[in-house]
Amino acid sequence: MTTSFAHRPDEATLTAFQQQLDAIRDEALARRGQKDADYIRKMIRFQRGCEISARMLLVLGFVPPFSNVWWLLWGAGVLLLSLAKILDNMEIGHNVMHGQYDWMNDPHINSRHFNWDIAADSDSWKRYHNHEHHTYTNIIGKDRDFGYGLLRLSDDIPWRPKNLYQFFTYLNLSLLFQWGVAYHELAAERIFFGKRRKDSHLPIPREQLRKDFFSKINKQVFKDYLFFPLLALPFGLLAGAGLAIAGWVLLGNLIANLVRNLWTSTIIFCGHFTEQVHTFDEKDCQNESRGQWYYRQILGSSNLEGKRWFHILTGHLSCQIEHHLFPDVPARHYVWMAPQVQQVCQQYGIPYNTGSFGHQYLTVVKRVLRYSLPDKKSKPTDSLAAG
Repeated sequence: MTTSFAHRPDEATLTAFQQQLDAIRDEALARRGQKDADYIRKMIRFQRGCEISARMLLVLGFVPPFSNVWWLLWGAGVLLLSLAKILDNMEIGHNVMHGQYDWMNDPHINSRHFNWDIAADSDSWKRYHNHEHHTYTNIIGKDRDFGYGLLRLSDDIPWRPKNLYQFFTYLNLSLLFQWGVAYHELAAERIFFGKRRKDSHLPIPREQLRKDFFSKINKQVFKDYLFFPLLALPFGLLAGAGLAIAGWVLLGNLIANLVRNLWTSTIIFCGHFTEQVHTFDEKDCQNESRGQWYYRQILGSSNLEGKRWFHILTGHLSCQIEHHLFPDVPARHYVWMAPQVQQVCQQYGIPYNTGSFGHQYLTVVKRVLRYSLPDKKSKPTDSLAAG
């Protein structure tokens, strides 16, 4: 249910709270420099190396000297391609398109021109995610990322019979997550179905939105399911594997996409929809001060604990609280910032939701199941309890 701001600290307290968080951000930006540029360039080289190696392994097993262990090489290729797609989506694409590296003035590594390896058009994603979600985080009716228009995750949203099976909807969304992200803005704007939104402020013509949507999808489908399978055909013919090699490459690409989808959706849900995450009413968030906005971002987010490699694989969205507070700070600094933010929250008695991956994911499942059922009470009461 929606958090009542009757429990919110007074403005003087929130101003002091804001100043301490601003100081953490300022220190992080002061640290920003050549090491960050070297890091993202190294990460891009590593990701590309993984992808190239994966593409080779997917066909190498069909060459006679390796045919006895073809399944082992093919499996390694699938895993390596999955890793490459996860890194491209999370640690590279998501963070670059947030503008975290625009200060480098690199012609390719910037939020204006970078395009990631998923079906979602990058400009569409930046419109509804960078601006809408990060501005109106968890405000019911304003943040279209809350439940992605498919899931009821708060009793602020009326229950409907279709919510009874929303756990299966959630599983399907996870498997097909890149397609859900691609269609998210078009669904919200009712481009194909339903009455047109009268309150829409879409900055581009609807026809252009449709064109960009299909253009990006066509490129992704062609690359993964036509170009690379057909590119492998000569190797299959030379090795006597025939057309089968194209089918195995296509299957490898499909599995890698599904692995990437499951991983990214799970990490994102763990950062946004755990049991303790709060929701907010639009009227309570009007004319917010910076301190109030910080307060809302913290209550609307959750962190995951883990080792350095885990943070990298999540695109540092394991530090979702810090990302919501400081989306323009290079994400590799979030791990250093998190203990400081948590200490400030403890100082002011503000909940800071963090936990292990297993624990946080379990609470996500509980939330999906909890709100799949009708409410026991017809009228919820405001409290600081989870929304």
